[in-house]
Amino acid sequence: MNSEEKRTGIINNKFKPCPKTPNCVSTMASKEDKKHFITPIPYTSSQEEAVEKIIQIINSLKGTTIIVKDINYIHVIFSTKLLKFKDDVEFYFDDSSKLIHFKSASRIGSSDLGTNRKRMEKIRNLYSR
Repeated sequence: MNSEEKRTGIINNKFKPCPKTPNCVSTMASKEDKKHFITPIPYTSSQEEAVEKIIQIINSLKGTTIIVKDINYIHVIFSTKLLKFKDDVEFYFDDSSKLIHFKSASRIGSSDLGTNRKRMEKIRNLYSR
């Protein structure tokens, strides 16, 4: 198992937890964990339409590579332009609650200066249009 497989993926309909460092946000973190928690994206369309809309958003952004695309799970690598840092971004589509859960985590370092949170808020805003 490589280090990417240790960080990403779904187990029992849950993301693997964020590390203790502040360079990760997840909709599945405890709401009391202000450092890591971020609100999921609701959807009213079909799950297939929600997945397709997220794929369109991902493809509109620079430095993205889709690694896994399943019916209810997407794993994307975002690479920064200048230093080519890689962040793992995951989406999980919970059709029973009509929520898009997501997690965005830096692969290295401790602080990301809010990059992961800003990225996911941008994706949320693009989805809401």
